[in-house]
Amino acid sequence: MTLHAAPQIDFRSDTVTRPDDTMRQAMATAEVGDNVIDVDPTMEALEKRAAKILGMPAALWTPSGTMANLIALSVHLKRGDRFLAPRGAHVLTNELGSAAWLAGGMPDPLDHDAGPGRPTQNTLAAAIGAAHGPYYALRTTLLCLENTHNAAGGAVIPPHEHAQLLATAKQAGLKVHLDGARIWHAAVSLGVPPAALTVGVDSVSACFSKGLGAPVGSVVAGSAHFIEQARRMRQMLGGGVRQGGVLAAACLVGLDRIGDLPASHDNARRLAAGLAEFGWRVDEPETNIVLAGVPDLPMALNWLSSLGVLALPMAGKVRFVTHRDVSADEIDETLRRIKNGSAA
Repeated sequence: MTLHAAPQIDFRSDTVTRPDDTMRQAMATAEVGDNVIDVDPTMEALEKRAAKILGMPAALWTPSGTMANLIALSVHLKRGDRFLAPRGAHVLTNELGSAAWLAGGMPDPLDHDAGPGRPTQNTLAAAIGAAHGPYYALRTTLLCLENTHNAAGGAVIPPHEHAQLLATAKQAGLKVHLDGARIWHAAVSLGVPPAALTVGVDSVSACFSKGLGAPVGSVVAGSAHFIEQARRMRQMLGGGVRQGGVLAAACLVGLDRIGDLPASHDNARRLAAGLAEFGWRVDEPETNIVLAGVPDLPMALNWLSSLGVLALPMAGKVRFVTHRDVSADEIDETLRRIKNGSAA
């Protein structure tokens, strides 16, 4: 008798999704051109549509969210400028120091005193004020927000808090970049269009490979002048692609699927509730990320892997990310395996 291992259930990220037949067909039939020499028509269509959805005048496709953020910081910062971001933000902890190494910025974290991933207006004002002084003091010129905040468990910044932080930053003369890698999730969670979460920002990044199912691709958006500078910076970083319409076609299909995201949020709540019943330390998720506190993180991850449940560490906890390739039945199967301590 041949024994077959139970199928793995992959919660490592919403980037592990694979293009389905519809997306692959769109990629195979995409109209393309040389997007460095002139214009790729499918890429142009994606950039215009993404800009409109995000409420920005123009947008630029990039191969990754890290590059999108780096482009924005490189345009906004001068070497040695100080920039502020919520503690644990992706630009601080998950981009290999490129904000300092390549963009030349001096990062400084803001505490989450308004809730997970959310600094208060007073905390921001105090941080900005601390940098004012004589000519030899650091200049604070940029605020980077993140919505949703990955390391805080997919936490959402609501529009009224966004407006308060923007007002404080702008009053002090700061520019504002929004890392909106999962802005689609934030918008769905709040029941507002994505553009409602970008009001007043100078630039925003967003990913098509997180939750929307595209195999690769992000966008950075801002004014026409910003995008002109961003395009040159993308080329410096090696991000100019030729017949990029093949990739842009997948991203366009992804945008059609923003309405599917509530299912991932429901699955995250279902998973969190089940883990809590087993005694795991879990907060109810706002979007599609579940953070679970455990006594021994490496041991917990290894044990889950032995059950065919894949997860990653984040902020000292086990991170489960629900996505379009994990069904409600697989959530139930995950909980069954954890309860029984077996994948069989």
